[in-house]
Amino acid sequence: MRLIRLGTEPSAVGADVRAALSTWGVGDAVLGGVALLGVRPPDSPRELDAVVVLPRGVLVVVGVDLPDPAMRLEAPLNGQWKIDGWPLSRPDGATSPAAEALEATAAVARRIQDMRGEPLPVTTVVAVGPYVGQVVQPTVDLNRGVRVLHPKPTTLLAAARELATSDRRCSADHAAKLVAVLAPTGVPPTRRHLVAEGFSDAEADLASAHTVLLPKVAPVPTRRKVLPYVGGAVVAVLLVVLLVVSLSSGESADSSASAPPTPPPTTVVVDGRSFAPRGADRTDDCAGHAFGDVRAWLSEHVCMQLRRAQFETTVDGRGAAVAIAELSLPDATRAAELHGIASVVGSGGVTALVGEGRAWQGGPASFDRSAIRVTTKGAQVRITQVVWSEGDQDPADPRLTAVIEQALRLPATQ
Repeated sequence: MRLIRLGTEPSAVGADVRAALSTWGVGDAVLGGVALLGVRPPDSPRELDAVVVLPRGVLVVVGVDLPDPAMRLEAPLNGQWKIDGWPLSRPDGATSPAAEALEATAAVARRIQDMRGEPLPVTTVVAVGPYVGQVVQPTVDLNRGVRVLHPKPTTLLAAARELATSDRRCSADHAAKLVAVLAPTGVPPTRRHLVAEGFSDAEADLASAHTVLLPKVAPVPTRRKVLPYVGGAVVAVLLVVLLVVSLSSGESADSSASAPPTPPPTTVVVDGRSFAPRGADRTDDCAGHAFGDVRAWLSEHVCMQLRRAQFETTVDGRGAAVAIAELSLPDATRAAELHGIASVVGSGGVTALVGEGRAWQGGPASFDRSAIRVTTKGAQVRITQVVWSEGDQDPADPRLTAVIEQALRLPATQ
């Protein structure tokens, strides 16, 4: 277990949590994973004593300080907590401190989902202290993936093994993204360190990783007696489709008026830096949005799709903007040809969305004199540009080139 201390623990029992985690040592000999101590993930309602990212799950550890040591603690999630038979009273009137822990866990799960992180199970550990001899929980609460315990090395380890139960081990690349998503102010461990902590060594493209859940499909009957009904079933389905289309077309005006607004794109975090989306589009007319030698080459060759996106970030308190152009070509050979042309200074490129009237308040007027990086992956050519939102531009500015390294992993869609 690798420990990353980002702040002080918000509870006194948090020191016991840290001590228990530290006894496992670095590496995966005991359990593995990365523990973020004293962290407050974005949108979390409170600071958390720990968020433990494991190869097969994420544990949200919330500390609860009891007024006195206890031999027996009755800790239902939705009922009155009792210490040695006496009701636990709190200044805020709450009967169960678990409600705050569940709220924090829900915020962490939403953050991971919104940021398109690895869909590991997110579960809750409520660490109680200064000392509790026995904790009694209803079975239904245990089945919900919540453990209330005094954080000794053995009890915390047992909870982690019971709760982190994903069928698939998280990769080191996805683990780095999870750490960056949950602690955007820090820097994730290196890939080598994450592999040493038990995360798989599988390569992953963070900019284009997607998770698709496919429902189970019943086997198709193959007995001959089913065949005479296939034609009738198809006709029935077509009739239903036609009916739905006719009804929806007649009510399109009303439904469009009442349709909920599309939620704004989600901020993307790479290596602890947040990038706010500022527009995107896609088109089949690659040459129509290019200029110079790049436009001339695209006019004579097949380009299947151009995807462009813009992002905004902050570097040392100064605004910076990112423009991405990703061109999909028929094969790697043509991609290499275009890469050779686009990499030459002064040979042209792809017009950023800002140059076509897609500017935003506080953003740059253009991407002239930008820091540029042209990369190729298979049959795709990617042109990444970074400029300061205001002020003088220097393409060789090391701060901009550092942002480009992170921007290479941003998605070309929003």
